[in-house]
Amino acid sequence: MLFAQNIHYSLHQPNKNSSRPPLILIHGAGGSFLSWHPYLRRLEGETVYALDLPGHGDSKGEGRRSIDEYAEDIVCFMENIGVESAVIAGLSMGSGVALTLALHHPQKVKALALFSSGAKLRVAQSTLEMVGKPETFAAAVEDINRACFSMYASSDLLALSKKSMLSTGPSILLGDFLACNQFDVTAQLAQIQIPTLVICGEEDQMTPPKYSNYLQDNIPNAQLYILEKTGHMLTLEQPDAVVKLLKQFLDELPPLS
Repeated sequence: MLFAQNIHYSLHQPNKNSSRPPLILIHGAGGSFLSWHPYLRRLEGETVYALDLPGHGDSKGEGRRSIDEYAEDIVCFMENIGVESAVIAGLSMGSGVALTLALHHPQKVKALALFSSGAKLRVAQSTLEMVGKPETFAAAVEDINRACFSMYASSDLLALSKKSMLSTGPSILLGDFLACNQFDVTAQLAQIQIPTLVICGEEDQMTPPKYSNYLQDNIPNAQLYILEKTGHMLTLEQPDAVVKLLKQFLDELPPLS
């Protein structure tokens, strides 16, 4: 296992002398680095860091209660691994962290890849109440997990995702959802001038395509792709399609100076 301070991460580095910017993958609420399919964690020809946020997966520490705090964790992580700037990719809550990084620390972000994203990430009050109570936590996870996938996803995929979310526990998952619920960068999107890839699933119930359409309309250099027959967890449901689009996007970026 690799650790930078208390942050666990995986590293794929085929070429230490690459002139291409590294890619950092940030998972969503209640997730871990395993939210990224191995095809993405080992993206051909790219240096890829996939991390567990504090309190998630194998990382130590406590989960946060705001997206801003998670963004500062990423800044510390980058400093600890000696990466000055990177392409930041985020899934769901992780995309909120990525957007916040681009706004608060623009010098650290070469480009953005936003998956299942939105300028706001509201969570229903009923979900917050169920997640926060140990006696209703398992039922809440069952409902949330089902809503994260399209009807075309395999039962094995749902089972693995559910197991991961349950292992996170009520306190951290509630903290993640509270962080999402407070997140709102609608008034700041025009400040983001870097290349931005936006991908969402046509069947996404958590962050519907209209959220991604809004990002495309309000981030000057954004390009949007909507994947058919795909839900919120598109990195697991459609890894081949995501890899193709992400690789195409990365190939168009200028090399590190």
